[in-house]
Amino acid sequence: MPSSSPRPALDGVRVLDLSRVLAGPFCSMLLGDLGAEVIKVERPGGGDDTRQWGPPWAGDGTGRESAYYLCCNRNRRSVEADLQSEAGRALVRRLARAADVLLENFAPGTMAGWGLGYDTLAAENPRLVYCAISGYGGTGPEAGRPGYDFAVQARAGWMAITGEPAGAPMKVGVALVDVLTGQNAAVGILAALRERERSGRGQRVEVALQDAALAALVNVAQAALVGAEAARYGNAHPTIVPYQAFAASDRPFVVAVGNDAQWRRFCEVLGAPELAEEPRFAHNPARVEHRAALVPLLERRLRERAAAEWLAELQAAGVPCAPIQSVGEALADPAFTARGGLWTMHGAGYGTVPVVGSPIRLSRTPAALFAPAPALGEHTAEVERWGWARAAEDG
Repeated sequence: MPSSSPRPALDGVRVLDLSRVLAGPFCSMLLGDLGAEVIKVERPGGGDDTRQWGPPWAGDGTGRESAYYLCCNRNRRSVEADLQSEAGRALVRRLARAADVLLENFAPGTMAGWGLGYDTLAAENPRLVYCAISGYGGTGPEAGRPGYDFAVQARAGWMAITGEPAGAPMKVGVALVDVLTGQNAAVGILAALRERERSGRGQRVEVALQDAALAALVNVAQAALVGAEAARYGNAHPTIVPYQAFAASDRPFVVAVGNDAQWRRFCEVLGAPELAEEPRFAHNPARVEHRAALVPLLERRLRERAAAEWLAELQAAGVPCAPIQSVGEALADPAFTARGGLWTMHGAGYGTVPVVGSPIRLSRTPAALFAPAPALGEHTAEVERWGWARAAEDG
């Protein structure tokens, strides 16, 4: 970054990341993209489990890395340390004394058993913000139980509302509970760092996958709390109609009519303005009540033309709509690429790969790719000798 540029937003924040897989590394990547200095501690020999979660791979031979690992491990240094050994624990304690944040996702009680729990580390560094990610929290009847995204999606009700109405329950197509947990952890860490500016003291932050999953149900959870248990609607919406996928003559696409004004414009594009005036369909609550009568009428009309024709006219009329794209098509979409949505990352072992950049846009201190995802233990010798300082800076 040019010397004239402002310092990154989180410049000077030191994050000691003892987590692995997705929720924790995603959290530390969010912080690293914003300028925090992250040291990732990995088990010797194998490192983060996701290093072996392939194919697909980037690179060949011993230097290759899995796409899964590369997705959330940039902007950090990698150190190998065996936390079951005194030498490994001593290194963590040394780094924690000068850290601002420690992030871990071991089963509750594991870190304390190693002498690395919050109380122990905070006694040596009262300013430490210690973030623990777990499946079901550190208290309650499930404390200590390992948490996995798929299991939590099932238990937290996500699978009960995902899938076709007459089909089997389905999980979301990505480990979204882990992603949301990582985001919540980042928010909690930033809140604790902000509070530390007033009090001078750190604190313990806890984020559980189960809590994050239930909070993310938002309106669906609230509906259940007032007595309306959710059901599966496939690509439709439980309380808005029409808000679903439809089949055109060539391919499916999505219509998301969010209010009655959009509904009237939608009917104009369909060449069926009378539907907008029909009492059963004029207002959204009535459309929801008469969904079974309305949707077949729309399906028949929308099958008459190609998706691109409908999308062009609906967009011109201000009716929310979208093509259903593959992931590859979405990553090549000009709406994404023209805004710099992809970054280019180069690793010595795996070569040059594109990665999805940070979605957080700051006008003066933007998120950036400061360092590529490291090889396992790439910085062990440097950190063992220099700690948080970099050899190039102090040598």
